[in-house]
Amino acid sequence: MSLHVAVVGATGAVGETILRVLEERSIPIDRLSPFGSRDRAGAVRFRERQLDVRAVDPVALQGHDVVFFAGGEDASDRYAAKLIELGAVVIDNSATFRMRSDVPLVVPEINGDAIRREHRLLPVANCTAIVLCAALAPVRDVAGLHGMHASTYQAASGAGRAGLDEFLADERSLVLGGDEPPATVFPRPLARNVIPQVGAFDATGYSGEERKVREETRKILGLPELRASLTCVRVPVRTAHSAAVWFETERKTTLDELAAAFNRAPGIVFHRDGIVTPREVEGSDDVHVARLRAESDHEFVLWCIGDQLRKGAATNAVQILELLIAKGYLSLQHAPGAAR
Repeated sequence: MSLHVAVVGATGAVGETILRVLEERSIPIDRLSPFGSRDRAGAVRFRERQLDVRAVDPVALQGHDVVFFAGGEDASDRYAAKLIELGAVVIDNSATFRMRSDVPLVVPEINGDAIRREHRLLPVANCTAIVLCAALAPVRDVAGLHGMHASTYQAASGAGRAGLDEFLADERSLVLGGDEPPATVFPRPLARNVIPQVGAFDATGYSGEERKVREETRKILGLPELRASLTCVRVPVRTAHSAAVWFETERKTTLDELAAAFNRAPGIVFHRDGIVTPREVEGSDDVHVARLRAESDHEFVLWCIGDQLRKGAATNAVQILELLIAKGYLSLQHAPGAAR
């Protein structure tokens, strides 16, 4: 199988990481087409070649076997339905379709069996929800999961290229002693700061991110009644999201039983002793779990971290494609051997 693949939003932080992960994991791609908001010559790199980025065009998107959407909600909402109708698989990193009842929300290590042949629309979950679910799925499997409360510590890259650029500009201005630019992406300047708001607040005081992570966690874990509450905080970190998680199991368990579950879980690096920090995890595809401790035989606490751009977005998207290939669920929209 040799695929024709399009990446919409290829010049953004997630889009560029998708290109990198596709190359690293040697996905069998015959033609890769990067798209963005406007034409840009030689704007992205793939397999040692500089590729031109084309402005998104519904006709140009046709004929691809797989289309990744790596930008905001507008593009996938506008183009996904037609592409699916024409036979393509759409893997969408936006929040547009995640909570639709007719589509699975897949983290391959956790619920890859949720994908069926007829699924052509596959959303990628919220980055924080992916990291949390990776850490909580082994708990669910060994002792059941009754509830969880988490405080998340989310990197600047979670707000896209603009958020990362604003954070780095803030840092530079503080280091050089210049005037700090006004915050436009975040509610307050992020450098040397923490901001207890990710997304707009609703009437109950919860933010959009807190609502999304709660509902998506329930869907990914298959626990629609899970007791869950979160406080989501933006921190001055580049790309890795962290969380301090209190959780309650349904059955009595022990630290040793939980540790064994983490050690055998795919995609998890378990640290029985010591700590792990965001800078150590940047660029990794694993979710790290540390500081596991017991409050009782039903209540425990842990610390978890994952790179938001990779496992929280791009790597998970590419792993979904790998799962489709492994299951034989892809059908080519072009003649084998077609020109690059």
